[in-house]
Amino acid sequence: MINWSTDEKKFKKSNPKEYKLWRITQLINYGLDGEKLVLSEVKKSWDYIKNKIDEPSKNYLQYLIWGNQPSSTKIRKSFSNLS
Repeated sequence: MINWSTDEKKFKKSNPKEYKLWRITQLINYGLDGEKLVLSEVKKSWDYIKNKIDEPSKNYLQYLIWGNQPSSTKIRKSFSNLS
């Protein structure tokens, strides 16, 4: 993933913790581009990233990580914007 609007080297050097959270969020929202997410890092940062990612991705990750199956109302809300 290439981010054109952020100087990643400077961001990583000046604030490594925020950079890591930002990077995980960016990868989830905009695609992994061949990279892999580290499960332990996603779990550790979940409280922060869950409010920064889109609802379908959030529901899917919750299901994959913790086995929380989303209710049908959440699924309908997520896909109702597609029509």
